[in-house]
Amino acid sequence: MPASTAAVLAALAVLVPSTLAQASTSYVDYSTEPQPNLDAQTLATIDLGFPDCTQGPLSKSLVCDSSASPHDRAAALVSMFTFEELVNSTGNTIPAIPRLGLPPYQVWSEALHGLDRANFSDSGDYSWATSFPSPILSMAALNRTLINQIGGIISTQGRAFNNVGRYGLDVYAPNINAFRHPVWGRGQETPGEDAYCLCATYAYDYITGIQGGVDPEHLKLVATAKHYAGYDIENWDGHSRLGNDLNITQQDLAEYFTPQFLTAVRDARVHSIMSSYNSVNGVPSSASSFFLQTLLRDSWSFVDDGYVSSDCDAVYNVFNPHGYAANISSAAADTMRAGTDIDCGTSYQNHLNESFFHGEISRSEIERGVIRLYSNLASLGYFDGKDSPYRNLAWSDVLATDAWNISYEAAVEGIVLLKNDGSLPLSKNIRSVALIGPWANATEQMQGNYYGAAPYLTSPLDAIKASSLDVTYAVGTGISSQTTDGFAAALSAAKNSDAIIFAGGIDNTIEAEGMDRQNITWPGNQLQLITELSGLGKPLIVLQMGGGQVDSSSLKTNKNVNALIWGGYPGQSGGQALFDIITGKRAPAGRLTTTQYPAKYALQFPATDMGMRPSGSNPGQTYMWYSGTPVYEFGHGLFYTTFKTSLGGSRGTGNETSFDIVDLLSRSHDGYKIVEQLPFLNFTVSVTNTGRVLSDYSAMLFANTTAGPQPYPNKWLVGFDRLGALKPHTSQIMTIPITLDNVARTDAEGNRIIYPGMYELALNNERSAVLSFTLTGNATTLSKWPLDEQQIPPA
Repeated sequence: MPASTAAVLAALAVLVPSTLAQASTSYVDYSTEPQPNLDAQTLATIDLGFPDCTQGPLSKSLVCDSSASPHDRAAALVSMFTFEELVNSTGNTIPAIPRLGLPPYQVWSEALHGLDRANFSDSGDYSWATSFPSPILSMAALNRTLINQIGGIISTQGRAFNNVGRYGLDVYAPNINAFRHPVWGRGQETPGEDAYCLCATYAYDYITGIQGGVDPEHLKLVATAKHYAGYDIENWDGHSRLGNDLNITQQDLAEYFTPQFLTAVRDARVHSIMSSYNSVNGVPSSASSFFLQTLLRDSWSFVDDGYVSSDCDAVYNVFNPHGYAANISSAAADTMRAGTDIDCGTSYQNHLNESFFHGEISRSEIERGVIRLYSNLASLGYFDGKDSPYRNLAWSDVLATDAWNISYEAAVEGIVLLKNDGSLPLSKNIRSVALIGPWANATEQMQGNYYGAAPYLTSPLDAIKASSLDVTYAVGTGISSQTTDGFAAALSAAKNSDAIIFAGGIDNTIEAEGMDRQNITWPGNQLQLITELSGLGKPLIVLQMGGGQVDSSSLKTNKNVNALIWGGYPGQSGGQALFDIITGKRAPAGRLTTTQYPAKYALQFPATDMGMRPSGSNPGQTYMWYSGTPVYEFGHGLFYTTFKTSLGGSRGTGNETSFDIVDLLSRSHDGYKIVEQLPFLNFTVSVTNTGRVLSDYSAMLFANTTAGPQPYPNKWLVGFDRLGALKPHTSQIMTIPITLDNVARTDAEGNRIIYPGMYELALNNERSAVLSFTLTGNATTLSKWPLDEQQIPPA
């Protein structure tokens, strides 16, 4: 044993008893409790700074040499750490190292739809940042440029805040788990229920917006794709997210629960991944070498020195409640050895010394994760002084990017018109409206979760008050209220107005982190009040708000409910966006990115049943496999005008409609990582506005086939797009490229296979344009799913 190691062990022998005394002073059963008990150190938002590479203690070291590689700079820095300093650098809240002039650092910043966990000032400069709609609404716009722009604005504002020590350089976003089951409380954070196309595309566009491109020369911020993997339940029926052990087949893992992470890693080149709380097939994600090494690094080529952060306290959860490790120190060693580099929490900082003392982990294994973190900070210009890119961003850039009004644009583009009998847009003869419901005067409600201070919050009531319409406001009822005490005032307001707007639905009081719904009905007595309002003979518009869908079948069939709008969580300009849709200043063109199921769906089978295909009481999950009849389909959305679509030039490069698989796989694919990403066919349609209203047009393109083994999916999404501002009686061309990867299927072992046979491409649920093509040859494996072998055994 080297003398230095012996000295460290001797020092640690003194510390171990006190460490053990700190552990488990209280015990919580996290198999039922969904909220981790995070300590003050984990939760801290601290004042940040930069190392002084001009005159500070590090100025003559390699870490301050901008010509050296980020890895070598980070390795040189970490080699100078004492063991105590090294261990202290493994958590999300990293204390300063004064002797090296290294300031404290906070890994945990949030950027779901704006800056969160920033050190906002009380007023004036740096007191707010733009609050965009929640992702579930922004993605309903089907506008890839918009998603990338949101990511870019957030990173610009984040760097401006960072330059004055108020925000970190890496962010725990985006959430790219697919919205599999409608009861999930955090579905609002996601792009929607489709994994392979929708979530993967969102991941690419948002991550490249946050990071400043694909493999940029200078990182703007580090994005963290989360939650990897199989995470989409909070506390359904007492099943805590912290302790869920979910049985997922290799087929479903490859087809549904990981392809968006593959895109994030391989294509968007994300620099950080967050491991999830849950176990999959008996192994906690944070301790899964299959997830963190076999897939992430060996199969998908995670970026050099990309790092994995645990979800907050997930390292501790490997011990309690998963029981995968016998104690916290073993949990710390197991997760770090599996590939979790940074602990959002304090289990590493409090227990790795004990792990080291007992020989469960080496210094080099601890250094590996810390080097990865500091390598990213070097790539971000953390050590490069004021001349580094993005160090000139300031409060003026926050003001400038907010003034672009992209938050409003995301909301107004994403809002979905579910039903309309012609009552919308509101007639010019309407002079007064009654605004009723628990969302009518929403402010912070409009931000959903993971939000920071906004420059303003325009409620629906604010927007109508600022218009020429007379408005009478009455709450009527609450989100979950059972009392009818407010009904009389609501009905009175409605009787004395020309039209009625009811703004209700769900919000973060019943869908949130740590909180799933038990059903998907309208909560409380909102439907009762809507029914009474519908009997007054006035135009009635219902706003269904919130991230998850509720069963609105009774509103769909009620002829006296004239229009139904889904508005999600629309952000700082949400009230104005909703009002502009209602009045026709803007025309709706959003589409649902989730299925609205009938209420019985949530009661038919356990939400913890992860099987995607129909089986037993499970009728199949998502639009791909659901065997029932939805209330509103995935992809549903109405317009204020009419459109005609016609195929035009939708052929391969040689105008063919039959393609040989071997020939397609033999093509040169310069500019593409793999040949199956190279388009072989363009689906091209001419879109004509045949109505009288200026409107955007959005579309989803689906594939279906009977090629390959049964069961066959109903259809699956292969592309989407949005055309801007089509004037009446004008046309635009929409082209969606098709690749072999788009039309491949996943076999029982998780392999991606391209099967010979006939395929159809159909535009939207209405199948307004359909193109058939044939693939010839033999079934061919595009990518092989590795064996699920675990290198870190359980206790």
